[in-house]
Amino acid sequence: MRKVIFYRNKCIGCSICREMQPAIWRMSKKDGKAVLLNSIEKKQIHQLNIHESLVDTTKEVMEACPARAIKIA
Repeated sequence: MRKVIFYRNKCIGCSICREMQPAIWRMSKKDGKAVLLNSIEKKQIHQLNIHESLVDTTKEVMEACPARAIKIA
């Protein structure tokens, strides 16, 4: 199992993550930034374990993010 790491403080709210992978991303109505659904947050760093079947799409999302706020571990 792999892990998505999302640095929310870097997010600029472009919504490319939600467009490419709506199963795990939403946009906040409060501040317009992305939300990694069902993630665990510590100091504005969100982490979510994902199944191997989601890794390829998540890599595409990571590469598309203009703020470089998404990583995979």
